[in-house]
Amino acid sequence: MVKKILSFLRSYPIVVGFVAIVVVFSIMSNRFLTVSNMLNILRQITINGTIAFGMTFVILSGGIDLSVGSVFAFSAIVGASVLQGGNILAGILVALAVGAAFGAFNGVIIAKMRLQPFIVTLATMAIARSFTQAFSQGRPITGFPDSFRELGRGEYFGVPVPVFVMFGVFLLAWYILSNTKLGLYTYAIGGNEEATRLSGVKVANYKILIYTISGALAALSGLILTARLNSAQPTFGTGYELDAIAAVVLGGTSLSGGKGTIVGTLFGAMVMGIINNGMNLVSISPFYQQAVKGAVILLAVMAERNEQ
Repeated sequence: MVKKILSFLRSYPIVVGFVAIVVVFSIMSNRFLTVSNMLNILRQITINGTIAFGMTFVILSGGIDLSVGSVFAFSAIVGASVLQGGNILAGILVALAVGAAFGAFNGVIIAKMRLQPFIVTLATMAIARSFTQAFSQGRPITGFPDSFRELGRGEYFGVPVPVFVMFGVFLLAWYILSNTKLGLYTYAIGGNEEATRLSGVKVANYKILIYTISGALAALSGLILTARLNSAQPTFGTGYELDAIAAVVLGGTSLSGGKGTIVGTLFGAMVMGIINNGMNLVSISPFYQQAVKGAVILLAVMAERNEQ
């Protein structure tokens, strides 16, 4: 039993950091380990966690997706415009389709034209943000059916609905990466793309699918936040790509690709959420909070480099 625990901790060092941060904030604030605060943390991480699961596929394949924050916003705005008409299913499907389309666009340009993912997704980030502002004319879209708002505000057995959604996405992503050809080839492409191509794998098709997943999950996150706030804002998603990348890196996924796990990403997202929540509880100035998060991310990257 002890060997299994030690083996697990060696595979997921982020768990050690997770436990350490929980202990520290528990000592610093008696409000931290309450049930209501734990549920609040889980609710808060659903957005970043869901985006980060899609980002995990991208980074494992050796890529990066800087467009997820802007795709998040545009998908939410377009979906919200349909939801105003009262058709919930159509609104959700349209939003997911918009996110998937942007992801597929990224994948096609990157895979077919052999361009750098950083540059392509940086351009898409600007395009999607511009589309968001133009479509909404800079104004929020509000007023949706109550049943849609359950996606962001509802609870079952005292647990927020977004938490169920996030863990559902987590289980699906874990299964794909662990038990399907897509998962196998995602690791293979990130480990050695040329060797994977020479072995007969249609690398371009899998890359397109990987970026499509990232876009669709960004859109799903946008729907969750829209339902929670009963409003879709044209400023949605600003900086979300950095939080998602941070969660993936904290979880032990290598930025060079080919190494990492979806379990690590889940813990990475939880660590990010706990740091945000804990710093607020102990009244750390917001002027310093970004510096603390930046330092944690830097330490994680340094630790990952030392393992190589």
